[in-house]
Amino acid sequence: MANIKFWVVLVCISAIFFNTGNATRPRSSSRFPAILVFGDSTVDSGNNNEIDTLFKANFRPYGIDYHGHAPTGRFSDGRLIPDFLASILKIKHSVPPFLKPNLSDHEIVTGVSFASSGSGYDDVTNDVFQVISFPKQIDMFRNYTARLRKIVGERKAKKIVGGALVVISSGTNDISTLRMDKNDTRYQDFLLNKVQTFTKQLYDLGCRSMIVAGLPPIGCLPIQMTTKQQPPSHRRCLHNQNLYSHSYNQKLSRTLSLVQAKLSGSKIVYADIYKPLMNMIHHPLKYGFVETNKGCCGTGFVEMGPLCNPTTPICRTPSRYLFWDAVHPSQSTYHYLTKYIAKRVLPKFL
Repeated sequence: MANIKFWVVLVCISAIFFNTGNATRPRSSSRFPAILVFGDSTVDSGNNNEIDTLFKANFRPYGIDYHGHAPTGRFSDGRLIPDFLASILKIKHSVPPFLKPNLSDHEIVTGVSFASSGSGYDDVTNDVFQVISFPKQIDMFRNYTARLRKIVGERKAKKIVGGALVVISSGTNDISTLRMDKNDTRYQDFLLNKVQTFTKQLYDLGCRSMIVAGLPPIGCLPIQMTTKQQPPSHRRCLHNQNLYSHSYNQKLSRTLSLVQAKLSGSKIVYADIYKPLMNMIHHPLKYGFVETNKGCCGTGFVEMGPLCNPTTPICRTPSRYLFWDAVHPSQSTYHYLTKYIAKRVLPKFL
């Protein structure tokens, strides 16, 4: 069980248009000129490839359903929510990591991801696994804006940042090993204070439109069920852990409304991923799923990161699994979550 607990701490839950040509051309076809992404493995498109950490996904079978069937560093078989959002919004096909070698000017202008797999709002989470903390993601964002100004000039750079859609997804790594007593709210409040600080920092740096994702039903992650030593034939979501996630999400939604009220000209919107995921779990056939309580990779009970590697067998059809590995959703799940966000969240920015 020690190995399982180790991986639990590591993990997180938490129309296609290719853009070519001049990097500085206007993006009149999109409501947002760029997309900027912060958070953990649910939105990291490959930054961890470039740092010294065990938390990587730049090897097969990760990425088998991505363009070119190649691993990118995304913890899934294919694209993530920011990638699908960028497509829906007609910004670009996918969101590159800021630490990508030879990042082009065009990629800078249309947005990048600063997220780091294994990270959290709590600095302790980041220090243990040597991943990119939120303060460091802010520093990366400052470096990004400096390069953006060199490409398009001060005035246009300010307009791009101010008009960009910011996506933030984090928190699961912080609480996945807690006892999760829904009546003990001290750690929830600690994390929510971190959220307030982070969104205020982004606002001070020019960001105005932000989506902040809530927690998934943590008790339904395959690895969480495994830690309770549930036999394969009797695996069930952990009710108390889901109650804790739901309680945190309710507070997060209220907190974001209060933060928005204090920051003039901002639009900071809560994105509920808990409800649509539970709907997929309770009504799998509606979404084409045949498996919802284990991942596609390996046994589906514990494999993720290094345990989900080129020698690990995988399921025949990942699109029919809600989870790709023991923690992270499949590309199909991310696609359905994006459709939900497009319907319920994006209209609030109009």
